[in-house]
Amino acid sequence: MDDERQVPVVDEGDQAPFSKGLMAQTLMATGISPEQAYGVAAAVERRLRRRRPPALSLADLREIARRELGELAGDILIQRFRQWQKLRRLETPLIVLIGGATGVGKSTVATELAHRLGITRVIGTDQVRETMRAFFAPELMPAIHTSSYDAASAVRLPVPRETDLSKVGFIEQTKAVAVGLEALVARGIDEAQRMVVEGVHIVPGFLDTSRWREALVLEFVLAVSDKDRHRANFTVREWESGGIRPLRRYLEHFAQIRRIQKYIVTRAHEKGVPVVENAGLDECLNEVLGTLLHRVEEYGAPAAT
Repeated sequence: MDDERQVPVVDEGDQAPFSKGLMAQTLMATGISPEQAYGVAAAVERRLRRRRPPALSLADLREIARRELGELAGDILIQRFRQWQKLRRLETPLIVLIGGATGVGKSTVATELAHRLGITRVIGTDQVRETMRAFFAPELMPAIHTSSYDAASAVRLPVPRETDLSKVGFIEQTKAVAVGLEALVARGIDEAQRMVVEGVHIVPGFLDTSRWREALVLEFVLAVSDKDRHRANFTVREWESGGIRPLRRYLEHFAQIRRIQKYIVTRAHEKGVPVVENAGLDECLNEVLGTLLHRVEEYGAPAAT
């Protein structure tokens, strides 16, 4: 369609040339699956081909979305589309924090979330820990020189025999990484950046988010309740990494990983942080984006009098 870019799409008074790919990308930012997004975008393209209207209104888009997705899903799409418009115009720095135990899919969700929202900066807390390792020797800060699920080996203080060393070591490591992470995020806020930060060290209550008042900070915890599904994720991880992340290593520490997940989820419930069950990428993203867009709408709403 050579002239498709000459047909504008109305966006609350703004107009932009139509592109099926960009339309699909925008719709995916509302949380619907890529297949659904491209289906609606293709239907929009057909409408423009057939009728050649001077512009496409949100009412037109709602009609198409209802026909392609069903009435309820179509209305939800339009509601989230309006929320996404507010996010797009938001001048406040946006910081999305995604925590969860090893193997629950944090990096995958974070990368896809950033892609859908057009965020170019994705930070893993493992990167922060690796940087800190270069400056602090094991003798000085042993907690950061182990894996999160093997941090028990770094505990040096005498503790009661019944103490869960995996939990104690993990807490020590999380506190240490939080120092570097807070500095990194603060720098990003000073530069008015949007970023997604993911990692096992994002534990509700450990980061002093009150220092980031000039930013909109949204925190989530991912979880995989089903043990078999969680265990299977490590098989996929080994295959995707070409064996660099061997399955055996994770299975040997699977009990510790599950205990860490229980601890993180408990902290999330105590602190009022949303816990999202990652039973599938599309479903997980739909829930995360739905919550995120709703918070953006609340953030931009005038205070009640």
